[in-house]
Amino acid sequence: MTDPRDVTGVWYGRWTATDRRIMPNSFIATLQESASLVSGTITEPDRQQAGLLRAIVDGTRNGGQIEFTKTYDGSGRLAHSVEYSGTVNAPGTEIAGLWRLAGYSGRFSMTRKQFDADALMDDASAKLDEPVTV
Repeated sequence: MTDPRDVTGVWYGRWTATDRRIMPNSFIATLQESASLVSGTITEPDRQQAGLLRAIVDGTRNGGQIEFTKTYDGSGRLAHSVEYSGTVNAPGTEIAGLWRLAGYSGRFSMTRKQFDADALMDDASAKLDEPVTV
């Protein structure tokens, strides 16, 4: 039986800062988990310049607790690391917690949609049966 809290997948998230001068931001995280080790990437809009910020994720998950470091890859204007600590809910669809780096901190949340394999197969089969017009 697989662990529903395994964080492998695509997550849509948002972070906010306790310092109101720092604007909230959204992100997309693509995570992989193997033997409690978590790795992946995060992409988020650069709110100060047009473009994207990219980061590498490295961390661990133990039951419902997850900790990871997000390190911006330097391809944008940032190259520092941010520490994240959170809780994965029982169905494995939400993560919420706190982030911090020198002098700054805030909250984050991440959600993912888990698809039922049978429902996806039924949907795919139904679309295959639809006539195609040219």
